[in-house]
Amino acid sequence: MSLPEFISDRIAAEVRQQMEGVLALTGQLARQRLTPDGEACVASVTEAAEGLLRIMTAAADLRATINPGPRTVPEPVVLREVMDEVQQRWEPRAAEAGVTLLVSFSGEPEAAALADRRRLIQIFDGFIGEAVGAQGRGAVEAGLSAFAGPDGVVLEGRVRGPRDTGWDDRDVEARVRSIDERLGLEVALGALLARSALDEMGGELHREANAGASDTAAFTLRLDTVPESTPTAAGPTEDAGRAAHILVVDDNATNRMVAQSLVEMFDCTSEAAEDGEEAVEAARSGRFDLILMDIRMPRMDGVAATRAIRALPGRIGATPIIALTANADPEDAEAYLAAGMNGVVEKPMKPEHLLQALQAALDPGGAAAAA
Repeated sequence: MSLPEFISDRIAAEVRQQMEGVLALTGQLARQRLTPDGEACVASVTEAAEGLLRIMTAAADLRATINPGPRTVPEPVVLREVMDEVQQRWEPRAAEAGVTLLVSFSGEPEAAALADRRRLIQIFDGFIGEAVGAQGRGAVEAGLSAFAGPDGVVLEGRVRGPRDTGWDDRDVEARVRSIDERLGLEVALGALLARSALDEMGGELHREANAGASDTAAFTLRLDTVPESTPTAAGPTEDAGRAAHILVVDDNATNRMVAQSLVEMFDCTSEAAEDGEEAVEAARSGRFDLILMDIRMPRMDGVAATRAIRALPGRIGATPIIALTANADPEDAEAYLAAGMNGVVEKPMKPEHLLQALQAALDPGGAAAAA
């Protein structure tokens, strides 16, 4: 990685982390008693921060597409749950735009296929985002049909919106520029990601003109079936299954608040420490089920604190510890695990990644069985 790329990545990670901190703070403010003007201000700040995070995520995904690394290994995905998530993601945003979103699934309720769940959702995100942005009012329809056959699972997706959405032309650059001019950068990036994901998965895209002033973006995908012995992967919102008391260790106050907000979202309780020394002293009490440990901290860093905790006798010394770090390269992760940590979660944290790490650390037997 060149120095400009390194600096760009670090700036993007820092901006993302600060935006997540802003969202954590606005979430706290939203739970307070505010005047109507105060509530409107908090809602506007939240909307702006969420929009910036979506743009940064789309930009990072596009960069990964242009400069691909190892591809995601397809996992079992329940297709109906994909549409449930699409509806949860887009229904509030459509309502804010004055648009009614109608989402449907046709097929066996438990129909599943081997797929990259995130990329599937990106396809719908792109087409729905453009349709909602261009609609202004009225309705946008999104549907997915699944058919099991001898050669796998055939998916037929459809998004119906205003005329000239759901593009099938090959002049990608001109189309993206047009969407950017009409609907903004976030929608343009989403549309480009949808097209990229569809091409990557070998999908076929075409546009159907409907009666009236609407078009349907229709696509077809062919996916492998799930082997009978493979358990179906649960979605990212699956409950952790138990309440836990967690120690959050980070020298940055915003980072601590973000981590504690995520922990509370999973119905766990938490306390905080500002550096490794405080973490070791807190751990001695034995009241924590798990520790989220930042790596770079003054006085005592996360690796040294982990080694000190592991030296404590009995159950306290075996408390699960998860590293929170922006440096999650394989070599770094191996060093953290060698120091006695149970897992690594990369900053800026994604809720589903943190939940998976918590589940694995708090239920090692189940994690081992899954592995």
